[in-house]
Amino acid sequence: MDPGRLISFEGLDGAGKTTQIELLENWLKRHGISYVRTREPGGTRLGVEVRHLLLNRPELAIVPLAEAFLFQADRAQHFATVVLPALQNGMLVITDRSLDASIAYQGYARRIGAELIEQLSLLATQGRVPDLTILLDLSPSQVHMRTDVTSDRNHEVEEEDGVPSQLRLPLFPDVASRDEQNRFDIEVERFHRLVREGFLKLADSHPDRIKKINASLPKRRIHKEIVKLVEPLLTLPR
Repeated sequence: MDPGRLISFEGLDGAGKTTQIELLENWLKRHGISYVRTREPGGTRLGVEVRHLLLNRPELAIVPLAEAFLFQADRAQHFATVVLPALQNGMLVITDRSLDASIAYQGYARRIGAELIEQLSLLATQGRVPDLTILLDLSPSQVHMRTDVTSDRNHEVEEEDGVPSQLRLPLFPDVASRDEQNRFDIEVERFHRLVREGFLKLADSHPDRIKKINASLPKRRIHKEIVKLVEPLLTLPR
């Protein structure tokens, strides 16, 4: 049996990962290709609990290093029970985020250290890395233009993009003035800028695996670029 392939999608919140994964799913279905779709965190029962801690328990005030270990615990369970068994059965696995997200968010933006997070991630994945990583690249200013950052939309944005709020600064808390909101906007953008820089450094370091796509392009054009990258990994049914 041919080994399966692992494809991960990465990028800033609001870059369009969910949309592109769904478009790829539709393409795979039309071509009769079986696949497993999953995500980090939340791809296992344990991952759902980890995700709940990160998304819904702000009173815990999780510190960056603890946050990093929570993500690695999720990843270890995810690879051991979902990803690696599917790959061993020759399946295509598509995951919304994987180890590169931890390196960019915790390693670079949280300043824990990219090398340390990479080592922990490889331990959690048992040394398995994606065969292809689609990096949807978008500047933080473009992200903010795309998303309606009002408090009544926070939950929708998190669920739509599948990214725990602990991975970024929370969107608009209750503040007294527009000046305070402006200062908060600046802090959010600084954080996202560090994350983006981390992703771009990873893309430069792993050009054969990580393929950067301009996420500001029309979604159908992005989809076509993704299909061109995915096709060589697949054996299409005749």
